[in-house]
Amino acid sequence: MNHGAMARRLPGPLRRQILHFETAIDDAVRRFAMRLPPGCQVLDAGAGECQYGCHFKAHRYVALDLGIGDAGWNYGRLDMVADLTAIPLASSAFDACLNVVTLEHVTDPAAVLAEICRVLRPGGEMLLVVPHEWEVHQAPHDYFRYTCHGVRYLLEKCGFASISIQPVGGFFRLLSRRLWNFLEFLPAPLFLLAAIFVGPVALLLPALEPLDDARNFTLGYICSARKPL
Repeated sequence: MNHGAMARRLPGPLRRQILHFETAIDDAVRRFAMRLPPGCQVLDAGAGECQYGCHFKAHRYVALDLGIGDAGWNYGRLDMVADLTAIPLASSAFDACLNVVTLEHVTDPAAVLAEICRVLRPGGEMLLVVPHEWEVHQAPHDYFRYTCHGVRYLLEKCGFASISIQPVGGFFRLLSRRLWNFLEFLPAPLFLLAAIFVGPVALLLPALEPLDDARNFTLGYICSARKPL
């Protein structure tokens, strides 16, 4: 049973509780797109199936990916198939860039961020999302997890400034997600029985988030940074 696919078909508020990281990312991309002036050039570096392209209909959206992450994905909507460590585009060509849960799948993350910085115009903004507490996925192309300090180090090393790094939830969001993950290991009869007991606890745990000020136990980080003028 594909319980992850089932969760994605749940009503909006319930889906937002269970798939908090995914919905937080979608919200961040939407806000990022709304800040950009119409007609500006946007690079989706690591676009995959171009799931965020819908937010950039008012912009000149360019989707680029190497196209090897997930054998089950449809990469047919990409504008370019290329390695992010050597983006075949001119310097200062883009007004903005997004790199969403992609940096864990590249073997040289510093080279990727340096290339993104190169193709951004001075003052251009990047939206970056990286995982921290996340399971192995898209194997064997899954190489890294990131702390807030590691992300800041990489961004500064690659020439970015005005850096903001925000954790997506803390310990109780993480614990809630792991309870939902537990259900994924169960066959259908046990899944339904366990969900009766586990589901309410998993739904209530995020209410305890104010207890975790540090949020070191986070699913991941949503970051923004700019190329200096």
